[in-house]
Amino acid sequence: MSDNPLLQKSTLPNQAPHFDLVKTEHYLPAIEEGIEQARANIDAIKNNDDAPTFENTLVALESASENLGQAAGVFYNMLSSMGGDDLHELATQIGPINAKFSSDVSLDEKLFARIKAIYEQRDDLDLTAEQYTLLDDSYRGFVRSGALLDDKKKERLREISQELSTLTPAFMQNTVKSAEAFELIIEDKADLAGLPDSAIDAAAHAAKEKSYDGKWLVTLDYPSFGPFMQYADSRELREKIWRAFTSRAWNDEFDNSENVKSIVSLRKERANLLGYDTHAHYVLEERMAKSPDTVMGFLDKMKIVYKPAAQKDLAQLTAFSKEEHGVDDLQPWDVGYHSEKLKQKLFEFTSEDFRPYYKLDKVLGGCFNHFTKLFGIKFVESDKYPTWHEDVKTFDVFNESDNSFVGTLYGDFHPRTGKNQGAWMTSFRDQGFFRGQIERPVIAIVCNFTKPTEDRPSLLTHGEVTTLFHEMGHAVHGLLSDVTYRSLSGTSVLWDFVELPSQLQENWCYEKEMLDSFAEHYETGEKIPADLIDKLRSSMHFMVGWAGLRQMGLASLDMAWHTADPSTIDDVATFEDEALKDTALFPRLSGPSSTSFGHIFAGGYSAGYYSYKWAEVLDADTFELFLEKGLYDQATAQSYKDNILTRGGSEKPDLLYKRFRGRDADPDALLRREGLLKK
Repeated sequence: MSDNPLLQKSTLPNQAPHFDLVKTEHYLPAIEEGIEQARANIDAIKNNDDAPTFENTLVALESASENLGQAAGVFYNMLSSMGGDDLHELATQIGPINAKFSSDVSLDEKLFARIKAIYEQRDDLDLTAEQYTLLDDSYRGFVRSGALLDDKKKERLREISQELSTLTPAFMQNTVKSAEAFELIIEDKADLAGLPDSAIDAAAHAAKEKSYDGKWLVTLDYPSFGPFMQYADSRELREKIWRAFTSRAWNDEFDNSENVKSIVSLRKERANLLGYDTHAHYVLEERMAKSPDTVMGFLDKMKIVYKPAAQKDLAQLTAFSKEEHGVDDLQPWDVGYHSEKLKQKLFEFTSEDFRPYYKLDKVLGGCFNHFTKLFGIKFVESDKYPTWHEDVKTFDVFNESDNSFVGTLYGDFHPRTGKNQGAWMTSFRDQGFFRGQIERPVIAIVCNFTKPTEDRPSLLTHGEVTTLFHEMGHAVHGLLSDVTYRSLSGTSVLWDFVELPSQLQENWCYEKEMLDSFAEHYETGEKIPADLIDKLRSSMHFMVGWAGLRQMGLASLDMAWHTADPSTIDDVATFEDEALKDTALFPRLSGPSSTSFGHIFAGGYSAGYYSYKWAEVLDADTFELFLEKGLYDQATAQSYKDNILTRGGSEKPDLLYKRFRGRDADPDALLRREGLLKK
């Protein structure tokens, strides 16, 4: 057995990674050795003299790359959560090596012949639903990876995979570095007028960390950028930071324009090689939506409702900013600021009113308690697991009824240099068959919440609270998985279904029963006032048209990039302007969002950004049942757990959903929730 800690069997509980032993120099050798081991395992499968069976081919293939998967999982998770030049440099080496191996497997004729032989007998094999799904997914996966192509096309497909394997990490690195290159150093405290104390303290803390003593630092990390855009009275500085944020990786040394064009060109070429008109056609074949026409129809239907609602929101905001603040020319950098002022006037509270009641540790405890009440699982903080950074907390998760082990959870909550922006759930090992037996998962959530300062703990906004519940929804989907095969477990579902378990959890963040369970003032211990929760609930529909149209714009932009002919695209900004002309309520006054649109160019959402709204329909329809039966109704929660969360991707999502709900989702449920359609 190798002495590389990324390849050894972990001695930690639940075989969690040894972050205390892993060093940068371990990654490349581990990937290379992991690939050698996987090749040997796959050679044994395809050269087996016995006739191909489900066990000796499909199950054996499922287990063939376990060490490689372990090493690559740690590497790519650290690339996102820690970053740094050394890891990004490694990504340019590891990406092509991984891509070549993946191509070698998916284009191996002998291996495919065995899978094809089993697939052709599938109706005579007495397979379980999960086994049938694994066989079907495997066969289709090989075909969609080029198994039926001639040698020349296979070779070109290999080249495309290797090129994309370096372009997407480069896109991600450029976005991070471009954002980090901007610093707004404030020397005159008058320039902080309007900002709440929490934002001023955070800016002073950030400045001190960078040795700008006696000054204040505003960055493009959202906990810094967001409050500044929302509260800073200085219109000039709001414009400056807004232009920097919206011009990330554009017209600077980290410009992503050529990366964008290269990525979409290669994706289109790959789709054409495989017999699809566009990348969107290729992707959507494996989604609930099935086709670009379905997605565009969905977006158009939603746009019909959102656009007039957004125009009404903007008209109200424009009139308010003129009457109350004398602003005759409302601009994009004014929207966050004036909408916050309008919300204060209409609902008599500010977003900052919630922050003292949302201490991170208390919110986390309340979130865990919420999942205990829903699904009977408990979270116990543990010091048994080494972590990749001192900010990371670890938890063992158990079933409350019999104390049986559910899985391991890491929580990485605060921004740091090199770390990707945003929030996400990930795994270091999915639940299922691993090293000869069914194992429980190792899951993580990674966020960028407001950091603690010397004077106060980490205090969250309501938006950060909903983000935590969202990512924990994903995490619980991974933790509660109860399938046999890891490739079908947890969040390994069709992409337009994956956001249902996460977005559903956000609904409870507006319910008094849930908020009362944890929200108390971090200094006095006073419970969150009932009238503050009432005001929050009354504001739920505020600017909902504006937010909905923005999502329609991003989804439309994604579809435009992945249905267009890339050879006709010269300029990224011009192309984006055309794609957004029906959803943009302001002209573009800075860079195009495409050059920092990591979801579609460096994440898994290409031709899939619509899935956020698609899944919102599912979550709104699901939550209507909880509202009808009771927020913590055990029969409803158990049915949801049994039919959705535990099943992962072992069956088609429309079947799982219908089994839970007794019918298909009502497409109008979302618009009812948003107050745009009468109940």
